[in-house]
Amino acid sequence: MNIDFPPPSKGTYNNVGSSRRLCNYLEHEDLERMEQGIYTEGFFNLTDDNIYKSHVIKDIDSNIGQLLKTDAKFYAIHISPSEQELRAMGSTEQEQAEAMKRYIREVVIPEYAKNFNKGLSAENIKFYGKIHFDRDMSNNELNMHCHLIVSRKDQSNKKKLSPLTNHKNTKKGAIKGGFDRKNLFQQAEKEFDNLFSYNRPLNKSFEYYNTMKNGTISEQLKMQERQIADERKNIQENQQVASFENKFAYKQEDDLSNKIEDKQYSTSSDLGLSSVLGLLTPEAGNSEDKPIPKKKKIKKKPKQGFRQ
Repeated sequence: MNIDFPPPSKGTYNNVGSSRRLCNYLEHEDLERMEQGIYTEGFFNLTDDNIYKSHVIKDIDSNIGQLLKTDAKFYAIHISPSEQELRAMGSTEQEQAEAMKRYIREVVIPEYAKNFNKGLSAENIKFYGKIHFDRDMSNNELNMHCHLIVSRKDQSNKKKLSPLTNHKNTKKGAIKGGFDRKNLFQQAEKEFDNLFSYNRPLNKSFEYYNTMKNGTISEQLKMQERQIADERKNIQENQQVASFENKFAYKQEDDLSNKIEDKQYSTSSDLGLSSVLGLLTPEAGNSEDKPIPKKKKIKKKPKQGFRQ
């Protein structure tokens, strides 16, 4: 699961002014899909679906109390599952989109709120999401991902919240709390696996990626040892599954063969019994059943001629 915060820019992700430009960009895919008659998803938040773009812009742009003209008014977040993760989320685009919204509402936003260490919950975060199904310059079969626009201020328009701050759980000074992006990535990944019963390979985890990129040589070697052990374990488990499936298949074949043999034996036994009974049972029209015909008496004819 790849989660990232696009850096603010002077273009689409310019966040010191209105959110209109970003919202317009997030709708560009809808127009293309609607022309082709393909399923689309509207904006959504913690509780509602199919929210109009005009409402999103108005709500984000008006939640800027006590912010200076040059202050960030909102932040963008990208959430991009891998192809394997998407397959765990559903078999159709609509199923995957519904699963993505569930993941955002039940995992990402609650973890985002908790990570500020200010006693916040998902209900305190003002955000809107937009799901895209395609990605430029990608050869993947599945490319669904989600864009989030998160207000700089909480729902009450009182607390400033910045996921790009370098403070982490600060308890002294002007800034209290902070934001630990590493912790967010780890928790969001862990909860994704729990939510969708996803068996994540070690070398596809954030822990592995972060260690191999930022860890010491010793930490990287230990991680490689864990990966080798993990791969061996997976091979053994796959072999056990294959062995069980083969035994099950052989048992089915044996059962089917025994049924066929039993049927053939039953049929041949019936035929043999019929043959025996046929020998013992007299056939219709047998001479033993017919009455014995009586011999006809032949009358003697008188001799012709004169008698003396």
